[in-house]
Amino acid sequence: MSKKKQPLKTGEKVLVSIVVVFIVLAAISYVILETVRMNSDKPLFETKTSFDFTAEGAKGSKIFREARCTSCHRALRNGTNMGLSLDGVGSARSYDWIYSFLKDPEKTYDSKTLDHGAAPKEAAYVAKLPDEDLQAMARFISQLKAEQGSSSAPMPPKGRSEFIDSMVKAWAPKDWKERYEDVRDKPVQSTTEEQ
Repeated sequence: MSKKKQPLKTGEKVLVSIVVVFIVLAAISYVILETVRMNSDKPLFETKTSFDFTAEGAKGSKIFREARCTSCHRALRNGTNMGLSLDGVGSARSYDWIYSFLKDPEKTYDSKTLDHGAAPKEAAYVAKLPDEDLQAMARFISQLKAEQGSSSAPMPPKGRSEFIDSMVKAWAPKDWKERYEDVRDKPVQSTTEEQ
């Protein structure tokens, strides 16, 4: 005894049609975006991160890749986004802090970490690397810099921003401007620690 399939009701047809239209529009948009990106002389997005490696930093970059750190972290626009992207971290953290974190993550971070720390954590092997390798990796990460205003920089963009100003106006307490100074126009202090 076979059951006869019921035809879709009007509401189901409309819903399926809407889903199909969204999928088709997404596919068309993707093809257009990739075509524009591939045929453009300029990048679509301005690069706000940079690096200038010393010999030790270049060695640390190699160790970073060979130690499989890119399976969780992104650096130099390579790797995955499963963990923290390290591009620009050198503008927010010092070499000493990064080295300390690589050696003893939970003590340095002063909290439990997801993957770094004692076994059986996934990245427990990092703290067990030779000290020379940890120093080189810390130097590499500390030399991944971000310009002021990038998403990974500790300072917002210079000058006025209509968006930031409207958010401050909408959400900050009334006396906020009297108690705090606007850091957007202050000179950026470098955390670079060269050897």
